Amino acid sequence: MDKPSTADRIIFAAMTLFAEKGYGSTSVADILRLAEANAGSLYHAFPTKQDVLVAVLHLYRAGIGPMLLEPAWSGVEDPIERVFALLAGYRRALYSTDCLYGCPIGSLALELHEPDPPVREALAGNFDGWVAAVQGCLDAAADRLPAGTDTRALGQFILTVMEGGVMQARTHRSIDAFDASVAGLRDYLDRLQAAAWSTTEEHP
Repeated sequence: MDKPSTADRIIFAAMTLFAEKGYGSTSVADILRLAEANAGSLYHAFPTKQDVLVAVLHLYRAGIGPMLLEPAWSGVEDPIERVFALLAGYRRALYSTDCLYGCPIGSLALELHEPDPPVREALAGNFDGWVAAVQGCLDAAADRLPAGTDTRALGQFILTVMEGGVMQARTHRSIDAFDASVAGLRDYLDRLQAAAWSTTEEHP
C-alpha cells in the first residue's frame, strides 16, 4: 500500500481537527503537528488555510458514496428504508460519542457564517450530493408516493430533519431529540404512502 503523500496527510489531519475543534479553532500549527509535516510542504500544496478547507470539503464530497452511503445501505434494498438506514448511521455516531458527534459539513456551515465563494460552493456541493442520494431513494419509491411529489424538495426536508436532530441532540446531550425528529419523519412518509395508496384504491 502506497504511503500517503504529504498533501494527503495534511488534508486528513485537517479533516480530523476541523471535526473535533472547528475551523476557526484549528491553527496551521495544529495541522502541521498532526500531519507531521513542515510549513514549507503545506504552503507548497495549499497557499492558505482556506485552500486546505476546500480540499477537505472536496474529499468529503467524494466520500459520500464509499464512506457514508455504502456502509449505511449494505443489505438494505427497500428505497424508503435506505433513507432511514442513512439516518440510523448518524444516530449510531451520536450514541457512541454521548451526543458529541456533529455532522462535519453542517458544523462547518454553521461556523462559517459568510464563507468565501469557493468554500460556500464546496459546502453546497456536499449538501447537494447528500440530497441527490436521498432523492434517488425517493425516486425509486415514486410509485409509493403521491403523484407530483417533489422528491428533491422532500430530500432537502429530510436533510433539514437530520441536521436539526443532530443539533438538538448535541445541545441536550440526549439521543431523544434525534429520535423524535426521525420518528416525525417516519410518520410523515407513512402518511404520504398511505395517501398514495388511497388514491390508487380510488382510481385503480
